[in-house]
Amino acid sequence: MTSTDVRTEAEDSGPSGYAAARLRLLQEGARSGPPRRAALAELTDDWLSGLFDAGADKLRGISLVAVGGYGRGELSPRSDLDLLLLHDGSADSGAVASLADRIWYPIWDLGLDLDHSVRTPAEARKTAGEDLKVQLGLLDARHLAGDLGLTAGLRTAVLADWRNQAPKRLPELQELCAERAERQGELQFLLEPDLKEARGGLRDATALRAVAASWLADAPREGLADARRRLLDVRDALHLATGRATDRLSLQEQDQVAAELGLLDADTLLRQVYEAARVVSYASDVTWREVGRVLRSRAVRPRLRAMLGGGKPTAERSPLAEGVVEQDGEVVLARAARPDRDPVLPLRAAAAAAQAGLPLSLHAVRRMAAGVRPLPTPWPAEAREQLVTLLGSGPSTIEVWEALEAEGLITRLLPDWERVRCRPQRNAVHIWTVDRHLIETAVRAAEFTRRVHRPDLLLVSALLHDIGKGWPGDHSVAGEIIAKDVAARIGFDRTDVAVLATLVRHHLLLVETATRRDLEDPATVRSVAEAVGSQGTLELLHALTEADALATGPAAWSSWRASLVTDLVKRVSAVLAGDTPEEPEAAAPTAEQERLAIEAFRTGGPVLSLRAQTEPPTEPSTEEPSGDPEPLGVELLIAVPDQEGVLPAVAGVLAMHRLTVRTAELRALDLPDGVSGSVLLLDWRVAAEYGSLPQAARLRADLVRALDGSLDITGRLAERDAAYPRRRGIVAPPARVSVAAAASRLATVIEVRAHDAPGLLHRIGRALEDAQVRVRSAHVSTLGANAVDAFYVTGPEGAPLPGEQAASVARALEDTLRE
Repeated sequence: MTSTDVRTEAEDSGPSGYAAARLRLLQEGARSGPPRRAALAELTDDWLSGLFDAGADKLRGISLVAVGGYGRGELSPRSDLDLLLLHDGSADSGAVASLADRIWYPIWDLGLDLDHSVRTPAEARKTAGEDLKVQLGLLDARHLAGDLGLTAGLRTAVLADWRNQAPKRLPELQELCAERAERQGELQFLLEPDLKEARGGLRDATALRAVAASWLADAPREGLADARRRLLDVRDALHLATGRATDRLSLQEQDQVAAELGLLDADTLLRQVYEAARVVSYASDVTWREVGRVLRSRAVRPRLRAMLGGGKPTAERSPLAEGVVEQDGEVVLARAARPDRDPVLPLRAAAAAAQAGLPLSLHAVRRMAAGVRPLPTPWPAEAREQLVTLLGSGPSTIEVWEALEAEGLITRLLPDWERVRCRPQRNAVHIWTVDRHLIETAVRAAEFTRRVHRPDLLLVSALLHDIGKGWPGDHSVAGEIIAKDVAARIGFDRTDVAVLATLVRHHLLLVETATRRDLEDPATVRSVAEAVGSQGTLELLHALTEADALATGPAAWSSWRASLVTDLVKRVSAVLAGDTPEEPEAAAPTAEQERLAIEAFRTGGPVLSLRAQTEPPTEPSTEEPSGDPEPLGVELLIAVPDQEGVLPAVAGVLAMHRLTVRTAELRALDLPDGVSGSVLLLDWRVAAEYGSLPQAARLRADLVRALDGSLDITGRLAERDAAYPRRRGIVAPPARVSVAAAASRLATVIEVRAHDAPGLLHRIGRALEDAQVRVRSAHVSTLGANAVDAFYVTGPEGAPLPGEQAASVARALEDTLRE
């Protein structure tokens, strides 16, 4: 039977004919999705038009209007009917009421849900002005029967009202969406989601249509219509499976709904729902951000025009990183940025955005997705560092990561991510999908970066620890294999790859052993020690265990579990402490270092050398060469006659010139036989925050002035910070300073773990100088956004500090860094 035959039957047979035709349409296996929804709307249109025509008789100035979802021509099997009987007020009120009854009662007799009203255009506009939900429904008003001009006039007036009132109504709509999300949760993570009300559901898709109708902003359209269609298809199948007008996709009905849609299983169904919800959620984020930007711009524009004499103000652009700037509260690409020539740009832009606590511009992400070339294998050092910085940025990582993922950049960087993307976890303990859980674990791990010596390994292991859940079998075993491949591709050396693989393989070891095994049994502790292998890996595994549990959900971690795991870690650490390595001997100086040292001693002043450094290949690559080796930065060698204040002076000069210190070593170098005296040698790797490097002569001149006290570094840095205050961005964990027990027989080792920032090393050096201790050697490394530094200090007489003095120095330094 054709659609025309179905409509004819409905028209000829009245309500019972409509019911039969409706049932036949819904049982047609060959027709589903948008065609079926449109056919059901058309069938209903014809039936209601017949009811109207039969009852309207000689009435004039009256029409029947579909609003809401029915107005859009989208009827799911158990959707309610939203109808407005519109009249111009000229007809007798009794006749209008009688007509309404002749339409509403047949609908109720069939058991269909009905949302109805009878209003004049003025009443409809007044109600819309008072009730936002009514306003949204009228935006989709569609004529069914009667006076077409009356309906058209209302549509025109309602749209005009909406556009005129948009600056007031859109914030109200945004607040309504936020309140609904708070109540219903996020559709893309819920095991039993509400397809309509949850964030990323059909209500949000309707809100985006309303924003577009305001002409104030528009949603990213790519993929949005398809996502909305998929959610409607699932709702259709849910209605047919349950026979009820429900939007809640409960667990017991998911298999039946999946079968109705021809999908493999319930997990496949949920993954499709999550993917669609993610598209709607991301489009909502971008759209509401644009609405806010436009409204702010409108609020300040009259004042700016008055100040600028009517000229159009130019948006301020502040540099954040090479090729990346801030504009209008978003991170965008600099005008000179070339994604086609800069494969690290997506990670650099993402890291800069996350560190600044700003969103990535949709245009910037799409431009990078369209033009950036793939990273070489293994990744260059900068790419690895930018990934670590992004992962260590705390909660702001999430929004930036989602922006990259929305345009497919994450799976291009990490192809294994595709298997865990939007993958549901059918476990009451887990509150996130697998991919979101991994990012949440990295966010939690960022809080613990002060507890470990290698925060970069902690953050990357957090990102990868459940990567094996996209494969059959034990996800820890599968994940170990994947982690090895990913870590090598990212550019970690063999030792770090082995540590990451161990962390992924055993990420459940501590909590499972602590809660399921007898810790008094020596064999239990020995087995964990054998699996972990080293104190450094144990430290990382302890932090990863806690981050993983906290990112799982409230039921996965407690003070009881934490105490059991801490007890196990102490026992394992005691076993591992039996293999304490001997203190390594200092490496012999190179010929270049020795030459600089002798020249510094001879001239009595600093001598420096700047030399570009490139990353040596770690693995043979089967890919075609990608050009010159990736620059690691510039190696800066400085030799200075041994004296006080060298560390803060050098660090301060570098901060003044906006040079980022990636690694640094400082040590005292004895001169060759026949030359009495000692020289401090600083071997650092530096890079410009943005722009070009300063001339070596300028660095040396400023260093000379800093050492003789004629250059006020602290004042200069304070003036610069006051003139160009840094954006607060993320809230980093506080600095942690500790004394490493028994780390050296010749000096006291002060360990500093802090958020990297301009001038950090200068502040540390000054604080140590104020404490009247001598820095005999230093080992400084920047891992993403984290500084992990060790300073070997002695008292004025050259001996290690007494225990109480060492603790006092550490406390004072920690207080300084937390100011």
